[in-house]
Amino acid sequence: MTERREAVLDAVLALLVEKGAAALTMTAVAQRARCSKETLYKWFGDRDGLLTATVRWQASKVRAGAYDRQHLDAGALRESLEAFAANWLSVIASDTSVALNRVAIGQAGALGPLMLANGRFAIGERLKTLLLDARAAGLVAFEDAEEAFRTFFGLMGRDVQIRLLLGDHPPMDAGVIAADAARAATQFLALYGAERTPAKAGSPKSH
Repeated sequence: MTERREAVLDAVLALLVEKGAAALTMTAVAQRARCSKETLYKWFGDRDGLLTATVRWQASKVRAGAYDRQHLDAGALRESLEAFAANWLSVIASDTSVALNRVAIGQAGALGPLMLANGRFAIGERLKTLLLDARAAGLVAFEDAEEAFRTFFGLMGRDVQIRLLLGDHPPMDAGVIAADAARAATQFLALYGAERTPAKAGSPKSH
């Protein structure tokens, strides 16, 4: 992804926020991004390809954080969980994410699977890598990585995203986000911390 293509995708997101999906044409994007339609077709194929790239671009902004898997300890795990939660909350609270999710809901048949694959599912795989490394280090105990991720996802998300999509404006400044992220990490570790939750019998799963 070059800076020029990133600029085009940012132009798509800006148009979605300002004018909605109906105004999202290749002509409008070309004018906004100051490039030719021929370039857009060459890079993205068509409008659906452009939307696909935009979804992936937005989802890529959510990261699981950097950590040394060879020296992962309780402090690094907590920091990584908090960083992931704060990052995700910041991204989904942005006007661009709200607009993109509303488009996906309106075009669920076409964009729904794409949003899930590149959003929820891709993000889940990023965090599950951390959770599995933490389990290997003896820091957490669970049988199913997918179930553990869904628990953390629920703790950090609560009802925030649905409220945003329905037009509510819950407090989402940096201080609130940091506090919510810390709370989610604390609650997750209370449920899955190895010292508090003994591993269950049977072969661990790593979905």
